[in-house]
Parts: sequence; C-alpha cells; structure tokens
Amino acid sequence: MTTPETAWPVLSLLERRVLGVLVEKAKTTPDVYPMSLNSLVNGCNQKSNRDPVMNLQEDQIEETLEVLCRQGLTMRVIGGRVDRWRQQLYEAWTVTKLELAILAELLLRGPQTEAELRRNSDRMEPFPDMETFKTVLKPLLDRKLVIYLGPENRRGTLLTHGFHDPRELEKLADHGSSSARNEDFSATEKVSLPPRHEMEASLVELKADIVSLKEQMEVLKQQLAALKQSLGG
Repeated sequence: MTTPETAWPVLSLLERRVLGVLVEKAKTTPDVYPMSLNSLVNGCNQKSNRDPVMNLQEDQIEETLEVLCRQGLTMRVIGGRVDRWRQQLYEAWTVTKLELAILAELLLRGPQTEAELRRNSDRMEPFPDMETFKTVLKPLLDRKLVIYLGPENRRGTLLTHGFHDPRELEKLADHGSSSARNEDFSATEKVSLPPRHEMEASLVELKADIVSLKEQMEVLKQQLAALKQSLGG
C-alpha cells in the first residue's frame, strides 16, 4: 500500500455509490442527466457494474444527497416536475474527464487490478491502451486519490480510491496483498497447464456481452421512465 492514510475526506459506502452513479450516468446516458431521485435509486441498486449490489431506499439516497451537497460534491437542480441532481466533482477534486472515469469505477466497484480498472473505465471514457491508462492514473496516485493496496509492480496488485477510513483501508490492503500473491501463484501454475486460452477468451467475451446487454436494458428502462415522466405518466 502506498500510504496508510489519505489526505481526502472519508466517504461512506452510500456516498461513494451515489457519486459513482452520478458520474456514470452523466457519461453513459447524458439524456437522463441530471438525475431524478427515482433514477438515482434505480442506478444505485442496479446489479451490473456494482460491487456490492445494494438495495437502497429513496429516503437513504435523498439523505445522502443532502450530505454530499453540504460538502460541495453534489448540487440540486430545481425546475421541471421534479428536482434533479448533478455531481460537482470536477470542481471539488480538480480532475479531468478521464481521471473522473477511473475514480467513478473505483467508487462503484471497489478495489481492482490495473487491467480490470482500465477495461471497466473504458465504458465511460476511451483508454485505447495501458500506456494511456497509466499516464492518466499517475496524477491520481501522486495526489492519493488512488492508492495501491500492495507492491506497485507486483502482478495482480489491487488499486482503490482514497476515500476510505484508515481501518477499512488496512483491511483492504491485507486482502489486496493476498490477492496479488494468489495471482502470482496462478501465473506460475498456468505454465504447466494444457492450453485453454481460446476457451477462456470465449468465456470472457460471453460475460462481457451479458454485461453489455444488462447495461443496455438499464438505459432503456431509464429512458422509458423519463419518457413517461415527460408525458405526465
């Protein structure tokens, strides 16, 4: 782990989820952004691209939005039939569009390896190769907005965001080091195994297709809800 402490305020799990969803939807479905409270409930509780999957209620999310608003991280947009919400993280954290995509993925899914984080962030902003990803990642690491949970150059080391409390971060670091060691062991074992890369690649593609379909369904649901709302339904 880079450091046992961070310079950034601690965010609760609910606060991370709400902020992550606001960033995600602004980038992937801008036609339903800023977001209504109902849309935020659906986004926070969706099963794809979330870890952990949660079952939050409207009052929990509304209370969380108010707390974040007092911290200057969200803003209520008044007008229309219902109030809507937007994130203020570009100003609050002084980050670029690519940097915010990386942070949003960590807020939504928690610790990930570099390869996982690059792949997951690519659905919000383009990261054509690992070199591009690492270039964007470096200032986030320098500012401790992103933290390694183990040796930086070890295969499988996890990264996380810098908004955990110290005790939570310590537990994550223990788990991250263990995961990296297991990754090293797996890489060594694969040398003696029969070649299965083609089947594994097909399985990965299939899983990615399933996730993509789920995302498209969520977008269609939100667009339908927005249409019904605009028609007074």
